[in-house]
Amino acid sequence: MSDRIELPQGTLDLLILKTVALEPSHGWAISERLHQVSSATLQIRQGSLYPALHRLERRGLVKARWGTSDNNRRAKYYELTRKGRAQLDTATDAWQKLSAAITHVLATA
Repeated sequence: MSDRIELPQGTLDLLILKTVALEPSHGWAISERLHQVSSATLQIRQGSLYPALHRLERRGLVKARWGTSDNNRRAKYYELTRKGRAQLDTATDAWQKLSAAITHVLATA
């Protein structure tokens, strides 16, 4: 049996928005931050991360610019837009309400 946990649909977008809200980041840094903050529970694969970043960019929730990474490589940095901030706030509120309701049901049912 695998210890891999599948993220519910839409969760990756929320996690990316939260991560880039802290500071502009390139893809690998976003993945590493999520891995570290989740105590190594989340391992976001490139095949999921980059399509999500491009989707968020197309929706106007993040914007991208080219820059130089810490190891002196060219990297695309993503940052939150005003529209992305509003979406992050809405999605965070919805997630907190949903997770509280699920936690309550699991504790009492």
